[in-house]
Amino acid sequence: MRNHPSFDRFAHSLVRTLNSPAALAFLPALCLGAFWVGGERALVAAALGLPLAYAGVGILGVGGAARSNRHTGGLVANDRFELELEKVFEAANRSGETSACIAVALDDYNQLLDLHGQAAANHVTEQFCTRVLSMIRTRDVATRVGGNKMLIGLRPAQQLDLEACIQMTGRIQSVVEDPVMLNGTGLYMSCSIGFCLSTNETSSTAEQWINAATGALVEAQQNGPSTIRAFSTETRRRSRIRTNLRKEFDAALSSGEICPWFQPQVSTNTGRITGFEALARWEHPQKGVLGPHVFLPFAEQAELMERLGQTIRHHAFTAMQAWDRAGVVVPRIGVNFSSDELRDPGLVDRLKWELDHFDLTPDRLAIEVLETVFSRRPNDVITRNVTGLAALGCCIDLDDFGTGHASIASIKRFNVSRIKIDRSFVAKSDQDPSQQQLASAILTMAERLQLETLAEGVETPGEHALMAQLGCDHVQGFGIGKPMPFDQTLDWIATYRNKVNGVPKIGRQTG
Repeated sequence: MRNHPSFDRFAHSLVRTLNSPAALAFLPALCLGAFWVGGERALVAAALGLPLAYAGVGILGVGGAARSNRHTGGLVANDRFELELEKVFEAANRSGETSACIAVALDDYNQLLDLHGQAAANHVTEQFCTRVLSMIRTRDVATRVGGNKMLIGLRPAQQLDLEACIQMTGRIQSVVEDPVMLNGTGLYMSCSIGFCLSTNETSSTAEQWINAATGALVEAQQNGPSTIRAFSTETRRRSRIRTNLRKEFDAALSSGEICPWFQPQVSTNTGRITGFEALARWEHPQKGVLGPHVFLPFAEQAELMERLGQTIRHHAFTAMQAWDRAGVVVPRIGVNFSSDELRDPGLVDRLKWELDHFDLTPDRLAIEVLETVFSRRPNDVITRNVTGLAALGCCIDLDDFGTGHASIASIKRFNVSRIKIDRSFVAKSDQDPSQQQLASAILTMAERLQLETLAEGVETPGEHALMAQLGCDHVQGFGIGKPMPFDQTLDWIATYRNKVNGVPKIGRQTG
């Protein structure tokens, strides 16, 4: 049963009055007065009763304070959050106090999704939201944006400054980092945080204030997991650059500035070209050629990964047709597939249509999938897509092998055709015995599983020779050829053929 509002106000006023220093100063006088009125018995009663009464009032006060500081409400809708945030900003300007907008995001959310599936990711994000809410006041406002991000609006306060915000966001990080129980085991997560104080944002619109906090969050994420960044004028400048690049990237997909460059792959046994890998590049008219580390974050944030994949495949299949017409033998083209693409239930049918449209057989496409994807459960959409593409006849390449969590069972379940040994195991392998042992162990395992192998990042003749001697089937890297635009590939193929003619084969170890 709820108390009447007037009673609550009276109770809180009484608590504040009795807990004030002035009231405590009258305690001796009250005991003396009780003695004059009722004698020794009244004195004993007052001496024992007053401390108990104050203890009860103290408990009431502490409980009330706890209730007033605990966020018992849930998340509000995005549109209501913006309305409330505008009120927060206006209140801060009127009172001269400071408020803040905070953006919090779980780190490595896509990896969590890939490794454990959507249901587990939902459980973790629910725990994440609950924990963040427990660290803010009931009068503050919060909303959830996307799968792994929250926005918080802090009501104005006199003591809210840069140091106070850093301390508060640090406490949020601490509570988020407590393990989440998942299938009986503890899963450790972290979060990155960006915030913007009302004194640092001159605009009165909630949208721009949110953008400022989000810009600080982006910088925090770029500086590693579990990082905190505050918004500044320099953040605004860099955020404006990123926003412009994101808009340019969207337009570049339509204009043809985004296209694959091709890096050759060759056989260690025959020296022949066995394929090319299509690597996305942005041929920017002012900034030059930009690699995927620059624009992939924009593509992910703008949910353009599927469109990017379709663009790269279109150019790659067009290149295969051109090589065929020129009489050049390129058996296979490797194309990277993102998790977003692999989550599309219609991927197999779409890819089958694309191959038919370009008159290519499925065995000429190598679908490159990161190793982390292969740790997912067998009933996942990604698993069904990969196994469906393998059944179609496509080659499945396990990319960056050795850096993720793929098990032997998952390799067999996904019908992997070839593993690509990560460059970290190839570098200096001809000079470092420990590197050679690691590469040899991977190649021995692949041989027992009857899998093809390709060594990435081969940069020197020594690394090339060692990979051949250890039994690696294919090599790729700057030592073979750098990524190049399509119009340079035919000249490179002709030059490479002339170079390898008459060169003896590199023998493999026997026995």
